[in-house]
Amino acid sequence: MDKIIYSYLLLLNLCLFWLMAEDKRRAIKRKRRIPEKTLLLLGLIGGGLAGLVSQKVFHHKTRKKYFTIVYLIGGVIALTLIYYMRKWS
Repeated sequence: MDKIIYSYLLLLNLCLFWLMAEDKRRAIKRKRRIPEKTLLLLGLIGGGLAGLVSQKVFHHKTRKKYFTIVYLIGGVIALTLIYYMRKWS
């Protein structure tokens, strides 16, 4: 079960990191963007750490404070999940 959850979190974080990079690229090229709802949802369900890192790396969505708040909440959720999985193992 632990491997499934770790794999889920890893895949989710990689996906969100890639989507943030892609959205930044599309913003620069003035092309169709990735919906904010998608980025926020992925951040909230466990991808918050990648969301925070990608904000710094790509300097993307940094002016919108609700992105930072949602990514912080998602990061806390992911870290709490990891903490309890390690504690119960």
